[in-house]
Amino acid sequence: MPKRDIEEFYRRLEATRPIPQTELEFINPFTLLVAVVLSAQATDVGVNKATPALFALADTPLKMLALGEERVAGLIKTIGLYRTKARNVIALSGILVDKYGGEVPQDRDALETLPGVGRKTANVVLNVAFGEPTIAVDTHIFRVGNRTGLARGKTPLAVGAGLEARTPAKYKLRAHHWLILHGRYVCKARKPDCPVCVVADLCRYGAKTPPAEMIAARAEAAAGDPDPLAEPKPRKAAARKKAPAAEATVSAPRARRAVRKSPSLRPAV
Repeated sequence: MPKRDIEEFYRRLEATRPIPQTELEFINPFTLLVAVVLSAQATDVGVNKATPALFALADTPLKMLALGEERVAGLIKTIGLYRTKARNVIALSGILVDKYGGEVPQDRDALETLPGVGRKTANVVLNVAFGEPTIAVDTHIFRVGNRTGLARGKTPLAVGAGLEARTPAKYKLRAHHWLILHGRYVCKARKPDCPVCVVADLCRYGAKTPPAEMIAARAEAAAGDPDPLAEPKPRKAAARKKAPAAEATVSAPRARRAVRKSPSLRPAV
């Protein structure tokens, strides 16, 4: 992607989300570190359902150690690989207490020595907790970088290096959030929502929605028509009509008695 297009790419993302933020819930650098560790192979939504109870009891490494591995595992058991993650959380808490005075180090190499912490997690912590212009590459950013042509690569490390080199300095601090949110809600894995994409004309993705279809879809959206790419809503089952009440039947003996009692019903002689 040419330099001028990259500049325009980020300018449009900034216009859409001026102040993007992480969707993980946290209290301080330590709880952010724990939340990111827990988010490996899990969704932010799933992590956010489990962490409030955990962080209410332990928002520092010392308090986390006091809980112990089994208690932590019980509090995060709704998250995938929860036993391994509980083990890592307790282990990294111990290292933070013993080696860093209970503080999260503001250093990538130091962070990457902690159990359960890789380059992506370290970059997220440095960016969100300490305001460093790092770009963490997750599955969404890896997809966006390759699809759009912003930074292509066969590995997250290669895509990350490309983004670091090509992203203009003034956009670097928030680039991670813009790209991850764009990948999560617009440039989705199975069906990218090209008609609503603000950078569709800059994108190099060969299988994107054709321009004519995007124009038509945008026109319909502007006119208030239903989104042509939206999943169809299930139809409500038609209300069953009540069968008409069966006509009352009169038994033969009762009918004969009624005839004898009513002269008008007797046959003419």
